[in-house]
Amino acid sequence: MQRRVTGLTAAVAALGITAGVTGCGATGGSGDVTLKMVAADYGDGPANSSQKYWDAVAADFEKQNPGIKVDVDVYSWSDVDAKVAAMVKKGAAPDIAQIGAYSDYAAQGKLYRAGDLLSIPVQADFLPALTEAGQVRRVQYGMPFASSTRLLFYNKKLFAEAGITDAPQSWTELATDARLLKAKGVKYPFALPLGSEEAPAETLMWLLSGGDGYTDNVGTYTLDSDLNVQTFKWLKDELVGKDLTGPTAPGELDRQDAFNAFSRGEVGMLNGHPTLMKQAEKKGVEYGMVPLPGVNGNAKSTLGVADWMMGFKRHGHKEEIGKFLDFVYDDANVLEFSERYDILPVTSTASDKMAEDPEYKHLRKFLEELPDSQLYPVGKTSWAQVSASLKKNIGKAVRPDGNPASVLRHLQNEAAAAESAE
Repeated sequence: MQRRVTGLTAAVAALGITAGVTGCGATGGSGDVTLKMVAADYGDGPANSSQKYWDAVAADFEKQNPGIKVDVDVYSWSDVDAKVAAMVKKGAAPDIAQIGAYSDYAAQGKLYRAGDLLSIPVQADFLPALTEAGQVRRVQYGMPFASSTRLLFYNKKLFAEAGITDAPQSWTELATDARLLKAKGVKYPFALPLGSEEAPAETLMWLLSGGDGYTDNVGTYTLDSDLNVQTFKWLKDELVGKDLTGPTAPGELDRQDAFNAFSRGEVGMLNGHPTLMKQAEKKGVEYGMVPLPGVNGNAKSTLGVADWMMGFKRHGHKEEIGKFLDFVYDDANVLEFSERYDILPVTSTASDKMAEDPEYKHLRKFLEELPDSQLYPVGKTSWAQVSASLKKNIGKAVRPDGNPASVLRHLQNEAAAAESAE
């Protein structure tokens, strides 16, 4: 996941969120309401677990709202979505969930609309692209909580050894640089992780750099468009087919394995997100970052990724959920979360503050890409099925015996069928 929010303390105070609240559905003392929340863990161990962050936020909120208790359970990313799904299936949905997807629950009528929960200043402050991505049939249910974008990372030492003086800005330059890196014995001139871990992300980055994407302007799937076929034909012929992507077949290379190889100094170039910075720095790898190259210059946009906050109707705690979420989206809390986990704010005001603060200089290039980034079509309930199919099949498009047009046509047919069943 990903990014934070904005300074709305004054607005929140003006709306009276510091007042104590009592309500029905009590689970604490007389008149008290206890909100149950499930959240994802952005840490990499007990020392920086998100549980600590949420415990502190909940404690601060409870001091200002003595009638409301907040009980937060944090789970790893490998478990959290399944945990919430199991709770919903049992009829015991949490009041609040901060997880990877919301659209299935919205389509089932289980979620509050964002406008039913948030104050107007808070809801209006979300970055427009993230607001749109949080909508199902033009109604916002998913509230962005964390976000990130992608840039091209390159190893400065390997570039210098290969005589490369500038980072690539186009596909032609990228392929040329990859050939120079290979000639110097670099193991992965360009790492292309189309394995199951994050194939939908890597795929979308390349489709965007080729001038298209997963959907058209009205949201209809276009996976087998002419531009998308040309993109994967270029990858197959000019990178994979010329042995410029390393010893592991792209369809078998996971993102974290590619990141690990970059941090070992084995990768010349790859597409990466903010967490790669710290990983590479820990290993002493000096790197550069530039916007993704496109066909004839920088790509029109890059991939944006968001994780989602949602409020379930199950226990009827609309007012209390709204008060807590207004508090969560206060600048101080948002920027604290950003600092801990190197993620980007999801609101305009927090983004502006981050851009102006030298403390966040290392995230500035990612931040600059966020407003125009393209997100997965997460508002479609069919997206989960399409994403799973991409993970399973897209690597076949760049195999030596692969047929990009055939693979993308198969994916398009599956996507269209899934969409018609929505």
